[in-house]
Amino acid sequence: MKVLVKHVIDKLENLAPIEYSEPYDNVGLIVGNFYQEIENILVTLDLTEKVLLESISKKCNLIISFHPIIFYPIKKITGKNSSERIIIKALKNNISIYVIHTNLDSVWEGPTCYLSNLLGINREKVLIPKKGMIKKLNAYVPNKYVSKVRNALFKAGAGNISNYSKCSYNFDGIGSYMGNDNSNPFHGEKGIFHMEKETCICVVFPSHKLDFIKKALLDNHPYEEVAYEIYSIENYSSYLGIGFVGNLIKKMNIYDFISHVKQKMNLSCIRYSNIINKKKKINRVSMIPGSGSFGIKYAIQENSDIFISSDLKYHDFFKNEYNITIMDIGHYESEKFTKHLIKFFLENIFTSIFVYESETITNPIEYFY
Repeated sequence: MKVLVKHVIDKLENLAPIEYSEPYDNVGLIVGNFYQEIENILVTLDLTEKVLLESISKKCNLIISFHPIIFYPIKKITGKNSSERIIIKALKNNISIYVIHTNLDSVWEGPTCYLSNLLGINREKVLIPKKGMIKKLNAYVPNKYVSKVRNALFKAGAGNISNYSKCSYNFDGIGSYMGNDNSNPFHGEKGIFHMEKETCICVVFPSHKLDFIKKALLDNHPYEEVAYEIYSIENYSSYLGIGFVGNLIKKMNIYDFISHVKQKMNLSCIRYSNIINKKKKINRVSMIPGSGSFGIKYAIQENSDIFISSDLKYHDFFKNEYNITIMDIGHYESEKFTKHLIKFFLENIFTSIFVYESETITNPIEYFY
């Protein structure tokens, strides 16, 4: 069976819906054709000109990049910079480019899953929950059709709350209506006031599944005109958002933990704040891969012993006065394992094509010792 770009995108966006990305981000299919047949796939953290040459040499006509190559609108494509040259060369070689970035960061199965396992941390929840991602449906259904409609909604993705599925709240009532001459009522007769015993089914669902939920409701409800309400709620999921907070499987002192992180993540160096309590055992850890200085206050609120991230400024380290150790392990270094995650995910689904992890080191920073 042919594997098309669309097939890969569908799987990736089922894992990490585009709706979960940050407003500033630019994710999705950046260059290419949804219906192009795939030869092989190359996964990279950054898409550079060297990475593009690598994809050509490995006969990969789909590149999946974690970081976008386009952040701002492009008015002209003349090859004056690397992004424009990459676009031109990709089009000439029929190479599609897909970006999966902050939407992947936001899901529980994303990079924090890999990193917490690597460092021996039991994740408890996300550090900064993503808001506005949950909607609620109230649907009014005649009693004989309640099970059919409710099960259809569950199948479409409604009713999942944390570790529980098929969650709903149901209460009985009486609905009333009177159809005009153009109506075709399922119960009762047109032009005659009718009252029907109904059940209100209440379920929550992820906002990106809105179309699936509406279709499931309308396809399985017997009425000509379906009465329902859908609205956004303030609730958030403990498993959707940025970063994570959790506890070390094995407690250790601060210096042992720093050494542990350095060894497990194969780091050349770590920047960290002055340690106030050098005898304290490390237990609670918060982490945001990539640029995460905005997460320090949340780590403090969670009573974390350590906060790990990157791109931290000089003044960020003074926040250790709250008895938290702050570690900067480098942007590239904190995200480099994302390639493994994407490769492993895809190669277990698409067994008829090769999924390569880029061998090109794209870290733009060098260190002198």
